[in-house]
Amino acid sequence: MDAVAVGYRLPWGATGTGLFKKVMGIVMKKLALLATALAMISGSALAADMAVKAVKAPPPPPFEPWDFAFGSALMNDYIFRGITQSNHKPSVAAYFEPRYNINKDVQLYIGAAGESISFPNRAAAEIDIYGGIRPTVGMFAFDFGVWGYIYPGGQCFGSQGATLQGNCAAFGGNTDFGQIGGGLPINGNFAKKSASFYEGYAKVNVTINDQWQFGVNEYYSPNFLNLGAWGNYASVTGKWTAPSTTFGSSGVGMYISGEFGRQWLGTSDAFYGTTVATAFGGPFPNGIPEPSYNTWNIGIGFTYKVFTLDLRYSDTNLSKGNCNAFTSDYTTRNLSASFVTPTNPGGFGSSWCGATGIAKLSADLTAMTNLK
Repeated sequence: MDAVAVGYRLPWGATGTGLFKKVMGIVMKKLALLATALAMISGSALAADMAVKAVKAPPPPPFEPWDFAFGSALMNDYIFRGITQSNHKPSVAAYFEPRYNINKDVQLYIGAAGESISFPNRAAAEIDIYGGIRPTVGMFAFDFGVWGYIYPGGQCFGSQGATLQGNCAAFGGNTDFGQIGGGLPINGNFAKKSASFYEGYAKVNVTINDQWQFGVNEYYSPNFLNLGAWGNYASVTGKWTAPSTTFGSSGVGMYISGEFGRQWLGTSDAFYGTTVATAFGGPFPNGIPEPSYNTWNIGIGFTYKVFTLDLRYSDTNLSKGNCNAFTSDYTTRNLSASFVTPTNPGGFGSSWCGATGIAKLSADLTAMTNLK
């Protein structure tokens, strides 16, 4: 029989039953300590698990397809492809551009802009209407669209007596040539009533990193400035943006940028033809070969919040004589034999295409970013 069951007394004086109780008590204490330790360990694990869940990232905000940008600018001179559009006088500009984001990489847009100008035909302003699509593929940001340039309020200036190109009303009855009128005062240059035209364009900007960006641009018009001549403009651009810490924590940014481009032009219609030969060639009664030219600019800009101050140098390789033939400058009084070219027999020279400095202060806002 079991010694414990009959209460058999062990030699050291303890009964089997008492020994069993003592052993069981010790075992129970050990089990209690083990259970406490396990509870503490499992509690710590649970707490750690709860902490991980607490810092889980929130769900992304809903995608906003609609956006719009708008802004304005004040500049001491409005330069377009190296040539002043404001007679080297100050100009103001503004734009508004609604955008629709198909997804984060494709954007549709339309826009309207306006600039104050000083054109030979006395147009009241430049109004731009444009639209296109901007796809982005990695570091490549593309832009394809159409841009219309509208110059309302123009008048016709062009008369060489009874010659075909001189009489604004008699030239085929085309209303583009406006009402009857003489040549421009002082120099007798011609200017159509309408200078409006449109261009198709394709552009790509390549972002190398946070500091370097390069671009290639291409524009084409079948009737540039309504001269009757086709126009093709191509350019390359570059931009270096200073590190954000350049001016400490002031919030001021800085960049240096530049562009080199070439404007190719075809032959004008008879309105701008010449009837006088020169020692260099001509005449061109059916239209002059418009002068193609190079243009370039380089500048430095400073940004603060939505504001940008851009200081820039711009120039072209057009001579004063060819500049006069191309622009029909209504202000020039500069007359010299050195300004005579095959397409500029009158000998007037224009400074509208020469070297100039541009200071431009602009404010540009994006509704979904700057107005929240």
